[in-house]
Amino acid sequence: MSLVETTLARIPEPYRGIAIKHRELLKFAVVGGATWVIDTVVFLVLKTTVLDTKPLTAKVLAVLVATIVSYVMNREWSFRTRGGRERHHEALLFFLVSGIGVAVYTAPLAASRYLFHLQVPEVSLLGQEVADFVAGQILGTLVGMAFRWWAFRRFVFPDENVRRQVTVPEHVDELGQ
Repeated sequence: MSLVETTLARIPEPYRGIAIKHRELLKFAVVGGATWVIDTVVFLVLKTTVLDTKPLTAKVLAVLVATIVSYVMNREWSFRTRGGRERHHEALLFFLVSGIGVAVYTAPLAASRYLFHLQVPEVSLLGQEVADFVAGQILGTLVGMAFRWWAFRRFVFPDENVRRQVTVPEHVDELGQ
């Protein structure tokens, strides 16, 4: 039994049916969570070492690293049955949407730092770090993920059921649909 089947078997009804119905969104969220961890670790490491005076640069680099991982995971898992474009065109659109996503992701951090002046010496170092985390890692991530979910489905992977299919085992199908 696969990890997905084991996980589905542990979800009580009616939530199991909802999880199966919205599996693409759930997979996208799992990929988002994994890449959020990557983004957060890279951001914090860069921001506290070589880019300590350049939080936006640290954030942009962190998002770019996470985006490369995101492309592979989304293409091969979240949206594995979607497509409709040649791979190079799909990849170009993915990175274009993700590039726009970088602006969306970093806008709250830029506003926090440069519009609301939530930085030293106007606020304490702790206040600055909390504001950076909330604006960059929470607000930016939520807004950026909502934008990317919509744009990936609309532009990057527009067609359903055009790539390899994964069959749902009978016992899962009976329980979930």
